[in-house]
Amino acid sequence: QVQLVESGGGLVQAGGSLRLSCAASGIVFRFCNMSWYRQAPGKQRELVAGITVSGTTNYADSVKGRFTVSRDNAKNTVYLQMNSLTLEDTSVYYCAAHFVISGSTYWGQGTQVTVSS
Repeated sequence: QVQLVESGGGLVQAGGSLRLSCAASGIVFRFCNMSWYRQAPGKQRELVAGITVSGTTNYADSVKGRFTVSRDNAKNTVYLQMNSLTLEDTSVYYCAAHFVISGSTYWGQGTQVTVSS
């Protein structure tokens, strides 16, 4: 059974930082492209950042230069370092694993990030 467990969310003031983690189990992590998405109330889920099995990263324009995605295959964990947070970053953040062998995608339960003024 594949499980993705996000952690690290919380309440932070604007301009602050948070580091999200997503620990994967039940899947061969090194064969997964990993992504972070977010969804604010009343809005569609949007891609925030991704990292491929080879370590190539991509970011939404809104977070470039502020967020950094990384992975540790030894720990089966993907991270999202979020700096210079703004009110617009307030969302539920979801981790997704895209298993390249089967094409299947798995989702975590989400973690709330709230940025206050």
